[in-house]
Amino acid sequence: MIFPRFPGHPTWSHQAPEGRCPHGKAPQKALEFKLEAVRQVVEHSRSVSEVADGLGVNRNLLTRWKAMYVSAGAVTAIPVDQGQVDLEQEIRRLRRELAIARQERDILKKATAYFAKESS
Repeated sequence: MIFPRFPGHPTWSHQAPEGRCPHGKAPQKALEFKLEAVRQVVEHSRSVSEVADGLGVNRNLLTRWKAMYVSAGAVTAIPVDQGQVDLEQEIRRLRRELAIARQERDILKKATAYFAKESS
């Protein structure tokens, strides 16, 4: 069925600009792209934010993909050795401690320079 065009209505060409859909929305992501993104989160224990930012997709969208594909059984988490998990937690804790120690060191350096300048 062909509908008549009225004055003032846009005319659509059959070919959209490269990378765009004819209606102006972003193109749909391929199934394999979605599955690989979810695998990065589930199997490689990366955060949703980290993967989403790296791939240039919205965090909420990646969270929906994860819920959909994990519940459907398309992606399953590989059992992780508890020792590996403990080591990763220890590394995170030590990095936080190091960041705090560096901040304290920088503050002490500035205070030392301030009091040295004041006494001279």
